[in-house]
Amino acid sequence: MLWTDLTQALFGTQHSVTQQGDFLSGEGQCNGRTWTVVGSTNHAPIGVELALAQARVVLDTIRQKPGQPILLLIDTQGQQLRHRDEVLGINRAMAHLGCCIDFARRQGHVVLGLVYDQALSGGFITSGLIADACHALPEAEIRVMRIPAMSRVTKISEDRLVELSKDNPVFAPGVNNYVRMGGVQSLWTGDLKACLDEAFQAAVNSNRQQDSRPLLGKERGGRTKAHDIAHAVAGA
Repeated sequence: MLWTDLTQALFGTQHSVTQQGDFLSGEGQCNGRTWTVVGSTNHAPIGVELALAQARVVLDTIRQKPGQPILLLIDTQGQQLRHRDEVLGINRAMAHLGCCIDFARRQGHVVLGLVYDQALSGGFITSGLIADACHALPEAEIRVMRIPAMSRVTKISEDRLVELSKDNPVFAPGVNNYVRMGGVQSLWTGDLKACLDEAFQAAVNSNRQQDSRPLLGKERGGRTKAHDIAHAVAGA
């Protein structure tokens, strides 16, 4: 879905979201509640400038609009893979973005991620996966790594990884697999305004200091051991 269609579905004409290159920012009104909106488009690679621009919006919201919820619109191919960004410290810029999102949550801002197109690798990890909850549209594409790349890193053959992906969502791309693993809390269909409201209320009513994803993964059969192992380690 195009970001313009998405903002229309979420906010109607009551939004000021604009695009500057691959960077999205602005505000939107949904059922009387004002949201800070920040994100990316065009399958953007998250480089130093884009990471810092998103972080700035989050920090400005914390400073100027206490308690205002933040919606992260996610469409990224991952971190920018070029020498220039490595030299400028892309790792620190992306870590800074993640820390700003976490700081917003700790200051009382509900932060929701919405994967509306593509979410890969570090660009997803430092945004939607640090939010209070991450949601997605059914047509979204989510993966950490393509199977050929995974094969090169793990030294497991592509054929074996394809076979493993049939039964284990950890090895398989696709939004439904991330729902099964608990990384994506829900898929938004139908009335997106209602979906946004429901997600906000669910975040407010949840224990925001506790990561619910391992338990969701266990309940949904996508990550059957993470929750129990984490609790065993915490109690040791």
